[in-house]
Amino acid sequence: MALALPSPGDDEEDKPKANLPAVDTSYRGLEKAAIMMLALGENAKSVWSLLADDEIKELSQAMATIGHVPSYVVESLVTEFIAKMSTAGSITGNVDQTQRILASLLPGDKVDGIMEDIRGPAGRSIWDKLGNVSEEVLAAYLRNEYPQTVAVVLSKVRPEHAAKVLAHLPEDFAAECITRMLSMDPVQRDILEKIEKTLRTEFMSNVARTSKRDPHELMAEIFNSFDRQTEGRFISALEGRSRESADRIRALMFTFEDLGKLDSGGVQTLLRGVDKTDLALGLKGASDAIRNLFLSNMSERGAKLLREEMTGMGPVRLRDVDAAQARLVAYAKDLAAKGEIVLSDGKSDDELIY
Repeated sequence: MALALPSPGDDEEDKPKANLPAVDTSYRGLEKAAIMMLALGENAKSVWSLLADDEIKELSQAMATIGHVPSYVVESLVTEFIAKMSTAGSITGNVDQTQRILASLLPGDKVDGIMEDIRGPAGRSIWDKLGNVSEEVLAAYLRNEYPQTVAVVLSKVRPEHAAKVLAHLPEDFAAECITRMLSMDPVQRDILEKIEKTLRTEFMSNVARTSKRDPHELMAEIFNSFDRQTEGRFISALEGRSRESADRIRALMFTFEDLGKLDSGGVQTLLRGVDKTDLALGLKGASDAIRNLFLSNMSERGAKLLREEMTGMGPVRLRDVDAAQARLVAYAKDLAAKGEIVLSDGKSDDELIY
């Protein structure tokens, strides 16, 4: 419902001009509450104490993003505080102002947690963030904790992530954690808050400082984007300086030929969405093994049309073939990231059972 505007006052800066469009005052309930709390400032301490943690977080998010609010809108919302607001004029809701007000009302660790969620991606709790920590790193940290603490942590993260973490813990310790999870009572709020604080201040901060990506992995991705000639030139140059680094990069690279490790289901999934021109161009420069793998997973008519298209292309430039193959590999990686196919680099010990 739109707010009714009061009669024009002395605030010439903020009141709407007759020759300009009226300021939109259709604020939602949460936005109205945010304006009220910003206007009341530290005088709202008794109100904050009555709110639940989720309400505080939601309201704080609105306060931090409300932006500039003209004073005549503020006055229409809090007419009972006209005397106070007439000296304050307009208010501006931003992150710094919100943090200053919260700091005067709430414990420091609670303010830090709220502001971290406001500044970061919306809705990301400490448990969401743990989901992005590799299972090896999280397991290495948790193996030094009490089984009951580990049980609480694993009960709060995604089941698939918890399963991977358990697989990296010592077997006896993991079994004890599972037992605790099975018999665990609801965790008291103060205990959960202590665990969250420890994870945020000790573990996540250390992860942020120490999680440096292997430069060879990054370089392998860069080399994957080179055309064949450029890749060969740089690999040769690197071999002259450090054969070990060149070998590591080569081992980490996923190339078009690695698509030959796809099973029939993976090839058929790839074929359903791949650009047919890229497929013909990429296979024209591929080995017989790769070409036969793709053709054998197509219908007889589809394979016949693809062969005809490759023949009809005549001679093609190597860089065009490389570009097409790179796009096919990128598409395969996208499918793998969605879990629709499984890519193997030949270095894992995963066993396929048919």
